[in-house]
Amino acid sequence: MARIKRAVNAQKKRRKIMKLAKGYWGAKSKQYRAASEQVARSLRYAFVGRKLRKRDFRSLWITRINAAARLNGMSYSAFINGLKKQNITVNRKMLAELAVKDAAAFAKLVEIARG
Repeated sequence: MARIKRAVNAQKKRRKIMKLAKGYWGAKSKQYRAASEQVARSLRYAFVGRKLRKRDFRSLWITRINAAARLNGMSYSAFINGLKKQNITVNRKMLAELAVKDAAAFAKLVEIARG
């Protein structure tokens, strides 16, 4: 069986890690082992962060809807419940956009939810 030499592939692998580690502080951007550990950790954080971002945005939308609903004399839970009873299916992202950009349309939705 022929002997396999990894020189080129090993260099490519290291170069890829070092490129990802650019901008890290201290040894984490200079030494391969430290950079490799930090890149692995960073990629894990990035994966988790993509999941957390969805949660954070939903929370923001709910806060905005609640604030706008209370300006119209209704709580968030009563507003959402009223919309469901009227068979109005608008997602929270769109409701938050209406609350911020079109207060009149949001007020109409609150009246319908009361109804």
